[in-house]
Amino acid sequence: MTSSFSAWFWSDRFWLPENVTWADLEHPPPGEEYPRAGDVLYALPLSAGVFLLRLLFERLVAKPCAHILQIQAGEPRQALPNAALERLYLSKTNPDTRQLEGLSKQLDWDVRKIQRWFRIRRSQDRPSTQTKFCESMWRFTFYLGIFIYSIRHLWVSPWMWNTRICWHKFPFQALSPGQYTHYIAELAFYWSLMFSQFTDIKRKDFMIMLVHHMATIILITFSYANNMLRAGTLVMCVHDASDVFLEAAKLANYAKYQRLCDGLFVIFSIVFFITRLVIYPFWIVNSVLFESWEIGGPYQAWWLFNGLLLVLQALHIIWFYLIARIAIKAIFKGKVSKDDRSDVDSSSEEEMNSSCSKSPAETLNTKDSSHTGNLNGEAYDH
Repeated sequence: MTSSFSAWFWSDRFWLPENVTWADLEHPPPGEEYPRAGDVLYALPLSAGVFLLRLLFERLVAKPCAHILQIQAGEPRQALPNAALERLYLSKTNPDTRQLEGLSKQLDWDVRKIQRWFRIRRSQDRPSTQTKFCESMWRFTFYLGIFIYSIRHLWVSPWMWNTRICWHKFPFQALSPGQYTHYIAELAFYWSLMFSQFTDIKRKDFMIMLVHHMATIILITFSYANNMLRAGTLVMCVHDASDVFLEAAKLANYAKYQRLCDGLFVIFSIVFFITRLVIYPFWIVNSVLFESWEIGGPYQAWWLFNGLLLVLQALHIIWFYLIARIAIKAIFKGKVSKDDRSDVDSSSEEEMNSSCSKSPAETLNTKDSSHTGNLNGEAYDH
């Protein structure tokens, strides 16, 4: 049963161009190697290793840096113990008017007192600035490292300068060690983001980021399996470029370096626009959509890949709208204002008023990048 399902799922007719079979890719010329679909399975145990590495990095590197910058964890105010309110909080952190009135009668409390209790209780669960700093420093380190690695290998690759070469002799293109390492590292990182999204800071765009991570993992996995690595490495490199500046802006924000934060965020906005709304659609998607059709012709999986690339482009447009709103305020008001997709619980009226009394750097909560990304800060993560 398993073998028949595998044969159906990995159908030559679906995944590969006409007159090409998986058997053809099992026998590369001497001295060369083609990607094997099973290689991507190594990313799953590696993602657990990436997550553990993140925990060690945050504890041994990021947290000491936070202490040097005097970013303290802080102790949130504790809500008074109340079993009835706690039961409701576990199912709904922001009760509606009807529930508030019912609790008011049940406990003989004023509605405003109950609202204040829920506000304090939500604040208890909200991560500290130090926690967010450590999360951003990990993302910054990964994005910077993987971007430098990828650009170093792509710079000497002819298909970076002439995307038509991505489709010459496709799919019979040799796999280089640099491509393999780049793909497996990115895939392991995004699997770790997928899992950690349920434990990290929860933001308004949780579902958007979930769709983004799923689309990214599917693209990386299946573009590796059918040897679309040349275009794939270009896509990943373009996405990592802007995430470096995003996470750097967030780090400056948490450290309360306001001018540096504003400057980095404007740079991030410009880089995001150039890479995701110019280079990505008019250079990479254009190549996958039109040049591959012209050189090799379409096949069934071709429609899947292009559909997923267009999904990512739609997300880029949504994210850039959010980014542009913040960047415009930074340019014309001289400050970066509150992120439109900041932490989920920071949107209550009283909390917003409280935030407005702080400095602009304190109120910015700018994914995921990732990878990408979050404004997971990511106005978007990757």
